[in-house]
Amino acid sequence: MVRIAFPHHGWRRFAASACLLAPVVALLCVPWYAQDRPQLAGVPFFYWYQLAWVPACSLGMLTAYLLTRRPPKP
Repeated sequence: MVRIAFPHHGWRRFAASACLLAPVVALLCVPWYAQDRPQLAGVPFFYWYQLAWVPACSLGMLTAYLLTRRPPKP
């Protein structure tokens, strides 16, 4: 079994990187969502998929920030 040794708080950086990279990968793979159906309130999937990533990106950025911020010094 191979174990990856992360330095102190390395798992936090890895998780923050995953939070920031997920929207990039999801939006760059256009063939995944280049279609009309299913529609949501008459809006084709292509548009509402992209718009759904706006709040998802904000949550990902907030999560990455919370994972990487340093505790205040006493």
